[in-house]
Amino acid sequence: MISENVLLQPYNTFGIAATARYFADFSGTEALKALLHDTRSSTLPLMILGGGSNILFTQDYNGLILKNNIKGIEITGEDEEFIYVKAGAGENWHGFVRHCISLNLAGLENLSLIPGNVGASPMQNIGAYGMEIKDTFHQLEALHLKDHSVVTFNNPDCKFGYRESVFKKEYKDQFAILNVTYKLCKQPSFNTSYGAINQELERMHVTELSIQAISQAVINIRQSKLPDPAKIGNAGSFFKNPTVDLAKYESLRASFPGVVAYPLENGRYKLAAGWLIEECGWKGFRNGDAGVHASQALVLVNYGNATGHEIYQLSQDVLDSVQEKFGVALEREVNIV
Repeated sequence: MISENVLLQPYNTFGIAATARYFADFSGTEALKALLHDTRSSTLPLMILGGGSNILFTQDYNGLILKNNIKGIEITGEDEEFIYVKAGAGENWHGFVRHCISLNLAGLENLSLIPGNVGASPMQNIGAYGMEIKDTFHQLEALHLKDHSVVTFNNPDCKFGYRESVFKKEYKDQFAILNVTYKLCKQPSFNTSYGAINQELERMHVTELSIQAISQAVINIRQSKLPDPAKIGNAGSFFKNPTVDLAKYESLRASFPGVVAYPLENGRYKLAAGWLIEECGWKGFRNGDAGVHASQALVLVNYGNATGHEIYQLSQDVLDSVQEKFGVALEREVNIV
């Protein structure tokens, strides 16, 4: 059933009080197809909404929003090394990670506590602490919004990049992801080299490494650095970490010896956007209810009643100041509507 003039505040982690002209949810493929047969889906703008954790509404949505509530987790196969686990796109991501860890299946532990739903994981190629979805992704099924066919995408089909996939580029707004299947390891290969994982494991007095311990370490680190969207509106990291070539990196290092950067396999360097933003003086900045988080400059926050436009304008001011000081163009990671 399609409802009119629905407040979107409960459906986006920024807590922006925008309104959708029309809104409905679906919990299966046939229910989605039925909604797509409504004339409003073809005559008005259409958006598929997941967990709302990577979106900023800068205005009311004068169209139809369909919220993906497809649930279910099942093991679909296994071989000598891997077990294949399929999850509905509407499953909570962290809940799914915890479920896999409870089965002692490795590969997602470094991605613990990332907000949002399973369906967004391949769209964004979500990543954290040295891991990305492309490392464990097997395939997904998606419904084409125009011809209503169900299409299977394997790993190469998705054209994964840094926080990128085919669904953010040439297939943007053309598909609704129905489910995602992950290829998880029976025998773990631990990844603790990135960030503060090793230090946190020491602090936890972990003597025997496990996926459970790594997951808890990641949770502890994220909770210490990042605001809980249930308490302060936010969408996690608002900006991508930019990459530069060797010449630009050496130029930056000469002018700013403390610049935080990581060498990439292609000879480029990934800069820490949070460091760039903090060096421009934004960490802890607040203008009304729009602000930059006091513990992590990558995160923009809504302290209560900020509008999406105010958050967006703050992000533009941050972009401009980083460009002016460092000659580096930051890019927003959050989807702007």
